[in-house]
Amino acid sequence: MYIGLLTAMALASWYHRDISRVCAEDLLARAGRDGSYLVRDSESVPGAYALCLLFQRHVHTYRILPDADGLLAVQSTQGVQVNCFRTLEDLVLGYQQPHKGLVTPLLYAVAPDTDTGDESSDDEKPTPAPINAVSFMGPTTKPAPHAIFLEKLQDLNTSNAAGDVISLLNDYLFSELPLDIENMHKGATTLRHLKRTLVAACQGLNSEIDLTLASLETLAKVFDHPSCTLTSTKAQGPDMEIDNLLCKISALVSLLSSLEKKVLKALQDAVTNHNLAAQPSPPPPDPTPAAVTPIRHKARQLPVHSFQVKMVRYGRQTVSVDVDSGVLLFDRKAGSFGIERVSHDRIVQIVKFQNSPAKIHLVVDGYRNTPREMMFESARKCESFCHLLLLMKSTHAQLDQPDLVSVFVGTWNMGGSPPPRSLQSWATCRGLGCTPDESTALLPHDIYALGTQENPQGEREWTEHVKATLRSYTQVDFKLVAVQSLWNIRLAVFVKPEHESGISHVNTASVKTGLGNTLGNKGAVGVSFLFNGTSFGFVNCHLTSGSDKVLRRNQNFVDILRLLSLGDKQLSGFDISLRFTHLFWCGDLNYRLDLDVQDILKHVSKREFEELMCADQLTRERHKRKAFFNFKEEKIAFPPTYRYERGSRDCYLWQKYKTSGVRVNVPSWCDRILWKSYPETHIICSAYGCTDDIFTSDHSPVFATFQVGVTSQCNSGADLSLSLERAWIELEAIDVIVKTASKAKFFIEFHSSCLEETQRSTENNSQSCDVPGFLKLGWTSKQLPKLFPVLSDMEYLQDQHLLLSVKSCDGFESYGECCVSLRSLTGASQKFETFLSHRGEEMGSIRGRVRVHVPKDRRATRHKTYEWRSVSPIGGTLR
Repeated sequence: MYIGLLTAMALASWYHRDISRVCAEDLLARAGRDGSYLVRDSESVPGAYALCLLFQRHVHTYRILPDADGLLAVQSTQGVQVNCFRTLEDLVLGYQQPHKGLVTPLLYAVAPDTDTGDESSDDEKPTPAPINAVSFMGPTTKPAPHAIFLEKLQDLNTSNAAGDVISLLNDYLFSELPLDIENMHKGATTLRHLKRTLVAACQGLNSEIDLTLASLETLAKVFDHPSCTLTSTKAQGPDMEIDNLLCKISALVSLLSSLEKKVLKALQDAVTNHNLAAQPSPPPPDPTPAAVTPIRHKARQLPVHSFQVKMVRYGRQTVSVDVDSGVLLFDRKAGSFGIERVSHDRIVQIVKFQNSPAKIHLVVDGYRNTPREMMFESARKCESFCHLLLLMKSTHAQLDQPDLVSVFVGTWNMGGSPPPRSLQSWATCRGLGCTPDESTALLPHDIYALGTQENPQGEREWTEHVKATLRSYTQVDFKLVAVQSLWNIRLAVFVKPEHESGISHVNTASVKTGLGNTLGNKGAVGVSFLFNGTSFGFVNCHLTSGSDKVLRRNQNFVDILRLLSLGDKQLSGFDISLRFTHLFWCGDLNYRLDLDVQDILKHVSKREFEELMCADQLTRERHKRKAFFNFKEEKIAFPPTYRYERGSRDCYLWQKYKTSGVRVNVPSWCDRILWKSYPETHIICSAYGCTDDIFTSDHSPVFATFQVGVTSQCNSGADLSLSLERAWIELEAIDVIVKTASKAKFFIEFHSSCLEETQRSTENNSQSCDVPGFLKLGWTSKQLPKLFPVLSDMEYLQDQHLLLSVKSCDGFESYGECCVSLRSLTGASQKFETFLSHRGEEMGSIRGRVRVHVPKDRRATRHKTYEWRSVSPIGGTLR
C-alpha cells in the first residue's frame, strides 16, 4: 500500500493544473530530454486537458477530451484508433508504451516548479487545494489545513495572551475550522464559525469602547468638534456584532487621531477672535448626504466663464464661453471694436501644442482663414477653455446619440473606516496632481465608476451615499448601472438619467486571488456594458500586499485578466483586455517603491515625483512587460497615496508595530488608475490626482477623468434596402512571429461585431524557425477568408475593429491575440502591424496587408464632435 501511494504521488507530479502554455513549454525546455511530458488544463475547452510532450527540441501538444460517459481520450487524426481511459492516471500509463500514436512514449514526468519566489505574502500562505476534477490523486501525506494552523498556534509564545481567548482559538482550530473550510469549498464567502469565535473573544470590549467613546465625545463637543456619534443598534448574529464592533473601533481611532489638532485649531481661532467666552450652542450639523431627499431639477443653466488671453495682433482680451447660448465672446476692451460674437457652428478647429500647453490656435469660419493664436494664463485655464468649447459643440450638435462622453474613475482603500459625510472633493477632482480648473470642476460627468477596497459599508448604504454626494452639487439624480462586491472590494457605476436608455448588456463578475485564489480578501470585481455601440469595461482590484510580493501581484493581474467573466460571451476566448472598446482598471494594486524611506520622504518634500517613479515597482514591471502590457497611465504629479497617518495628511506613518517586530511600509503609489482602448479610438485623460482633505483612511482617494469617443447603436437590418453592392474586407497576406517551441500548424480566427459570425483561415502555407523559441508563420490570400461586414457604410466601418487569434491546429489553443482597427485600412491596400499577446504577456507580432472596399454611394462621413480638436507636436507663432 505504501509503495502504491508513492507511485500515485509520483504519477500525479505531471499534472500542473491551469499553468499557461508558455510556462509548460519553458518547463519542458528546461527538462531537455526527449519524452519529457506534463499535463495541464486546456485553455480552449473547459474540462479538457493538454498533454505536452518534448521531442527533438519541439513541444508537441495533444488535446485530451472527455466523452459523454466521462471517459478520456487523446484527440487523434482521422483513421487512428481512439483509446479511452477512465482516469488521467490510466491514460498516462497507457501512453508510456511505444507505438500508441504519439511522437514518442511518455518517459519522464516533469514536476511543477518548486521555486515559487514570492508566490504568496506572509498573511496569504495558500493551502493545498484538492483536485476534484481528476481521480489520480491518492491520499496525501500532508496534514489537514486545520492541523497545520493548530500546530502553529501551539508553537507560538502565548504567555501574554488571555488564557480564555487562547482556549477559544484552540477549540476553533480543532473543531470548527474544518467546517469553515468545508463551507468555503461549497462557495461560502464568509467564515461563520470564525466570526462566532471572534464575538466570544471580544466580549466585554464593546462596553469598554462605548464608555471611552462617550467620554471623548463629551470633550469634543466642548470645543464644537463634530464627533462620529454612533447610533446604537441591536446586534443580530455574529456578522452584525462584528460589524458594530469594527465601526466603533474605527470611530474611536478617527476621533483620537484628530481630536488634538481640531481642539488646537478651535483654541487658536478663539484666541484670534479674542473670544473665549461661552458661546451659544451651535446649530445641529447638516444631515449626511445620504439623508438628502432627491431633488428633481430641469437641466441647470451653466454660467458664462471668462478667460484672460493674449492674442497675436490684438493684445490682451477677455474671452467668454456661453455654453447654453452656443456663443464665444471676444471682448477687446481697448479700441472701438466692441464685443465680437462667434457662434459654435463657425468654430472649425482648435489646435493644441505639446510643447506649449497654454497656447492654442482657433480656426474660425474656414481653414483658409488665419488661425487666432491664444495664449492663456496657465495650462489648466487652457484645458478648461477647450473643455467648455467641446461641451458647447456637443450640446448644440443636435445628435440623437452622443459621440463623446466624460468618464470619472475613482479608487479608494477606505481602511475599514466609515467615509466622511461628503465625498465631493473626490468626485470633483479637487486636491493634488493634474486637476481641473474651477470653471469645469463642478460639471457633471456622464459616467462615474467608483472602486473601493476595505469598504465597511453595505452596497445599498454606499451607493446611496455616492448618489447623494453627486446630487448635492450637480442637482442630477444619477442612475445606478450596477454594483458588484467581493467581500469588502466594491465597484459601483452610475450614469446620467438621459443615458439610461442607451445602456445595455450589463454584466458583473468577481475573481478571488487571496489565500491560493480561494478567499476574497484579495481579488477583483468588474462591471461591463454597452453604451449605445461602444463597449465599456471597469475593473476594481485589491492585489497582494508586501514590498517583496511583486511576482505574486503580477500573477494576481494575470489571474484576473483571464478569469473575470465580463463582456460578450462570444469573445470568451480573449482575455478582458481585448473584449472592450475601452477598459478602465483601478484599485489598490499594492505595488511599492523600492527605495529607502528617508530618500522617498526627501523626494516627496521636493515634489520630485519623476525621480521616485524610477523606483516604482509597477512602472518597472510595465517596462519589462510583465504586467499591464499595453495599458496606459497618465503621468503622476501627486505624492504617494499610502501610508498616511489617519486624521491628517501631514505625515506618513511608515512604521507598523507588530508582535513580531516593526514592519516598514514605505510611502508608495499603491492606488492607481490605468486604461486600455482599441487602436484609433478617441480617449484623452484630462485629470489624474488624489484628494488632500479626506483623512479617514491611511490611503488617499485617487481620481481620473477621461473624454471618450463613443459610437452610435446601428441597426444591421437597415443595410439591406440601401444598396445592392456590399462592402468587403480582403486579407491579402499575413505574417506572424509567435513565441513557442511547438512545430504545429496554425490557423487564424477573425472576430468582430461587424461580422455575422466568426471566420477562420486555413492552415498556414509557410513556416520556419529562424530564431530558437520562435516560429515564423505565413498566409497568402488563398488561405485567408474574405470578410463581409453586416453594414457597408464608411462611417460605420471606420469605427469597427477586428480581433485576431492565432491558434494551433492540434490543441486549438490560442498562441496570441490582437486588435486591428479598420479606420486607416479603407480604400487602397494598406499595411498593418501590431503585437500579439496572450494572458497578459507579449507573445510575438503580426503584420499584413488589408483592403477594405466600400461602395461609392456609401462613403459619406461626418466629422465627430471630438475631431475638431487636434494636437500638434510643435507650436510656432503664426504670421
